[in-house]
Amino acid sequence: METTIKIAVIGGTGKSGKFLIKQLASQNIAYKALVRNPEDFETYGSKPEIIKGSVTDYQLVLMLLKDCDAVVSMLGMGIYPNPTNIFSASTKNIIRAMYELGIKKYIVTTGLSVNTPFDNKGVKSKTATEYMLTHYPETTLDKQEEYAILAKSDIDWTMIRLPMIQLTGEEIPIDISLEDCPGDNISAASLALFVIEQLQEDTFIKKTPFIANI
Repeated sequence: METTIKIAVIGGTGKSGKFLIKQLASQNIAYKALVRNPEDFETYGSKPEIIKGSVTDYQLVLMLLKDCDAVVSMLGMGIYPNPTNIFSASTKNIIRAMYELGIKKYIVTTGLSVNTPFDNKGVKSKTATEYMLTHYPETTLDKQEEYAILAKSDIDWTMIRLPMIQLTGEEIPIDISLEDCPGDNISAASLALFVIEQLQEDTFIKKTPFIANI
């Protein structure tokens, strides 16, 4: 990847987001990050621009995206009491700012519970989806709304659907499917590498690939 590109990162202090930040730093890819608690943010030797605040604040999102070429969100559930509509609200703000600034590419990660018209989920994925709907109905439905918002937009988005994330730096090969999750786990390092690859590729634009370690 050209080192002149700059990435706007959301969720960089999360469990998997930290692996993305580490990989961006190791590849000398410039980035800006929006974080609620800068004191928890590890830069791994790089010197990015850090903006303090919430992704629910549109003006801060606009400030984050300014002068960037693409956006990555690895936003997780975060700390209570995050609003239950955090995923749809953040995506609305991000898309609005992308339109305003002329940015096209957006990569976002989510769980395997999100359904699309192109799915052919097997028993494991269906069971996991039902579990999330039963135990975390509000946030699970909000993730589904996030997909609906993206599907209606004309930006170059990719929503990456994930099984259980293993917080390991081991770069394990992955399998990819547009219909069903191909495995039970994904290493955080493998995820970070796949996300960065999508910044350069067009294979999964306006698509929702499942990825998992082989």
